[in-house]
Amino acid sequence: MIKNNKKKLSIIIPCFNEEENIKEIYFRLTKVLSEITNLYEIIFINNGSNDSSENIFRSLVNKDYHVVVIYFSRNFGPHGAYTAGLEYASGDAVICIDGDLQDPPELITQMVDKWKNGFEVVYGIRKNRKGSRLRKILTILYYRVLNMLSHIDIPLDAGDFALMDRKVVNIINVMPEHNKYFTGLRAWAGFRQTGISYDRAERKGGKTKFSLLNYLQWAVQNIFSFSYKPLQLISFLATLIVFLILFGIFIYFLDFLFYPNNPRGFITLILVILFLGGVQLLCLSIIGQYIVNIYEEVKNRPHYLINEVLKKNSLKSNEKKS
Repeated sequence: MIKNNKKKLSIIIPCFNEEENIKEIYFRLTKVLSEITNLYEIIFINNGSNDSSENIFRSLVNKDYHVVVIYFSRNFGPHGAYTAGLEYASGDAVICIDGDLQDPPELITQMVDKWKNGFEVVYGIRKNRKGSRLRKILTILYYRVLNMLSHIDIPLDAGDFALMDRKVVNIINVMPEHNKYFTGLRAWAGFRQTGISYDRAERKGGKTKFSLLNYLQWAVQNIFSFSYKPLQLISFLATLIVFLILFGIFIYFLDFLFYPNNPRGFITLILVILFLGGVQLLCLSIIGQYIVNIYEEVKNRPHYLINEVLKKNSLKSNEKKS
């Protein structure tokens, strides 16, 4: 433990309509952090919430100077929230955790111990998951496909829940890309890394904001952000088709040579056209996905827009002005 040490911890928590979970995650985090160090900050990112989250955040800031709330002008997605938190955080180590309480705040104690022992990145490994069986199967499949296709070694079953040393945070903060997949960026950064297995609970309160379609779109985006293999697949398909066509021409020539009176199949011609057309559409869709990623990057719009930053001093100054 680093109690009474000068090392500071920063916790980043993206929240979108998490009114049912905010107080509990605050109390659990406060209990854990107060046993580790006197220097910590809890940074909530209010990611365009339209429920009663604002009232809860203001009450927490009013009573605890450790709490900071960053209000976005609208919802910029979880990765926009983490980007803002990482840029704002001032801790020697920064911990990212979702606001739905599926990741246990109590695991932070073990993460800090690993960090104290020299690891610059300590990530959570989701050993068991609760919830929809289909979503569990697709998530497990996604991590394995990503790891197989990626040009770097990305840890299996590791999400955003992780501790990063300040040197890693500084590196991620200067990365210019807009579609930031932090699990992949942590792996790309390198340094000493280790994982801690845990059972991922069901969402504590409220409903998930990500539909199955959102998850699939997110998975595809991450795969294309960290892999060149889909482009290499196009070259492989083109080469394979050329060999198949040459083989077909050879078979057709033999058929014409030895059986000149055989009828020539119209259905065969249709199937060949459909097959080639399907391959061309697949290739275009792969290229299109990379073009979408390029399009998002070259626009170079801000990752997020901040409407207000709430902390105890700012509340006092606002009260004096009024």
